[in-house]
Amino acid sequence: MRLRDKTAIIIGAGQGPGEGTGNGRATAIRFAQEGARVACADRDLPSAEETARLAGNGAFALAVEVTQEATLAAALGEAVRRFGRLDILHYNVGVSLAGGDASPTEITEEAFDRITAINLRGFVMAVKHALPIMRAQGGGVILSISSAAAVESYPYVAYKATKAAMLAVTEQVAIQNAGHGIRCNTILPGLMDTPMAVDTRVRHSGRTRAEVAAERDAKVPLRRRMGTAWDVANAALFLASDEAGFITGVALPVDGGRLVQIG
Repeated sequence: MRLRDKTAIIIGAGQGPGEGTGNGRATAIRFAQEGARVACADRDLPSAEETARLAGNGAFALAVEVTQEATLAAALGEAVRRFGRLDILHYNVGVSLAGGDASPTEITEEAFDRITAINLRGFVMAVKHALPIMRAQGGGVILSISSAAAVESYPYVAYKATKAAMLAVTEQVAIQNAGHGIRCNTILPGLMDTPMAVDTRVRHSGRTRAEVAAERDAKVPLRRRMGTAWDVANAALFLASDEAGFITGVALPVDGGRLVQIG
């Protein structure tokens, strides 16, 4: 019960089509298992409702569109109205290929703006509205999902740029709010076996899921096997808990040693 009596909102708690469990859903379930009351926010309300059902412990679903600041503010406000406070904000949103990402010579303005609005601007706007709440109550935890793509070679420009920018925002928020008792950290997932990471590539490549998964597995040093959403969820649980009470401003790789291998 590492999050007993804590309240959390997970933005991006639903998931897209495909096999397995996504990072946001797994994190909502783990938070609830450890005692937190969780608001599950997503643009796909039925998917968020399914996450809330699986999480239990009083979890509820909210519709949110991260490209619209007003819906982010409303979701945070509703979480506070129901819970009385907000201990944890977890921004678990990201898009690459599904948003039209491409190489630097092929990216379009529309795709770049769309991906930036979802991956980066949405995070900044969520933080904007969480900080006054957390400052007033004397503390809180802000988490996000960046990516190992932020610091390794990655073929698509918008995803890499936005996920790298999240590291700078994390450091800025951490140092400027440490005096308020607010911690801010991010997670760098590596090659993960999730619907977004694998099934999206299957749809865009025309290959089978087994082929895509095998190619990704072979790149992971630890046991030559991708991680899962539960690995990311457990990292988020640690960073959200009091066990990480002296940790702020960090980017935690969850990647089976891939970044060490790359150097």
